[in-house]
Amino acid sequence: MPTRFPLSSFYFSANIPFFLVYEKKDIGMTTKAAPEPPTPLGRYRVLSPLAGVRVSPLQLGAMSIGDKWGSIGMGAMNKESSFKLLDAYFDAGGNFIDTANNYQDESSEAFIGEWMEKRGIRDQVFVATKVRIPVLTPFFLLASLTNMHTLDGQYTTYYKHSDDSVKQRIHFVGNNVKSLHNSVEASLKKLRTDYIDLFYIHWWDWETGVEEVMNALHNLVVMGKVLYLGISDTPAWIVSKANQYARDHGKTPFCIYEGQWNVLKRSFERDIIPMARAEGLALAPWDVLASGRIRTDAEEQRRRETGEKGREIFGEKWERTEEERAMSATLERVAVEVGAKNIQAVAIAYLLQKTTHVFPILGGRKVEHLLANIEALTLSLSPVQIAQIEGVVPFDPGFPTTLIGDGTQASWMVHIAAQTDHWPVREPIRPVARAGDSGKGDASSKGGASSK
Repeated sequence: MPTRFPLSSFYFSANIPFFLVYEKKDIGMTTKAAPEPPTPLGRYRVLSPLAGVRVSPLQLGAMSIGDKWGSIGMGAMNKESSFKLLDAYFDAGGNFIDTANNYQDESSEAFIGEWMEKRGIRDQVFVATKVRIPVLTPFFLLASLTNMHTLDGQYTTYYKHSDDSVKQRIHFVGNNVKSLHNSVEASLKKLRTDYIDLFYIHWWDWETGVEEVMNALHNLVVMGKVLYLGISDTPAWIVSKANQYARDHGKTPFCIYEGQWNVLKRSFERDIIPMARAEGLALAPWDVLASGRIRTDAEEQRRRETGEKGREIFGEKWERTEEERAMSATLERVAVEVGAKNIQAVAIAYLLQKTTHVFPILGGRKVEHLLANIEALTLSLSPVQIAQIEGVVPFDPGFPTTLIGDGTQASWMVHIAAQTDHWPVREPIRPVARAGDSGKGDASSKGGASSK
């Protein structure tokens, strides 16, 4: 039994450890470990090697939170249903919310700000928002999700497009200092806060220079309006250039990259993942369920019979393609093998177990879907199962990877000279069984393979 002292006592001796052990009644402190969280969302992870903040392993995507986009086929939620979804995520242990200045014509940030204020939890939530995004018309969204490259005029459209009171709109577009200032001030007001936890450059505008962007973002950090910086939907070489500029000039670097990545679209793995590994960035994949195209045959038949279909933005093409059906079938087989209750969780688990510091963004509007997808944190996929998933849709990493490899193994050119042992890359956190767990797929993630 260690010696205990009241709070007012200070005693130092060569025979007693330097630290003091207090009675819990004296200072309300105990050395007992915190209880297990209600779900694995409450097992927090360090965001990235460049950001020591601890956040939930799955983010709540807030593109559907708000009530303004129902008419463009993206779905919408009134305030009551939005708050229910936010409550469900937070009460399950979640603390990482991803939104943007224009989501749901700015009502997403407004709803989140009101929700945090009403619950009195601003200091418990890590909120990410973004500057500058194109007008989200059905055409733009369909094009961005189907790899159409006809959007040159759309990339730099203002986010105040629905506000008729704004007559001169040019300063609500782009990544320049003026646009950044306007965006941050508006987001702070809507979120009802005096700081933003994570602030993203949403798209690279191809006109504002790296120096202007990084200096402006760093100034926001210095002023205390922003804590961490992220970048989204930008070529890997620009991110590397920006972070090198930050290092060389004592500026704040980007600590996380957000982009499109799922089991059907894996070009993210070509340059973005190697860049993030080298730069120390976390990864925040969006569209992780391929816009709802990952579903079983039974679910598709149910939608056909009920008329629910899929997102209206896809029009008559809401049904899956042959490729999407093949992927869903493979995910269904893997789900049976690992004891998963739904194939969507398997698709998310694939992303979590490809590399370190991955924080998938979960969208959607239904609480039951959100809670079901948390199962991804309990699934462990074998190398064989990962290979089966990757074998459905061909993926070519392209040159120069096809010539020199991706760096995870020693180059064949080195092996011409001699046999070598290659230091392994860091492994992602994988689920492990805990006391009280039962059966396959019923485990919580544990930092046995640390991502820090």
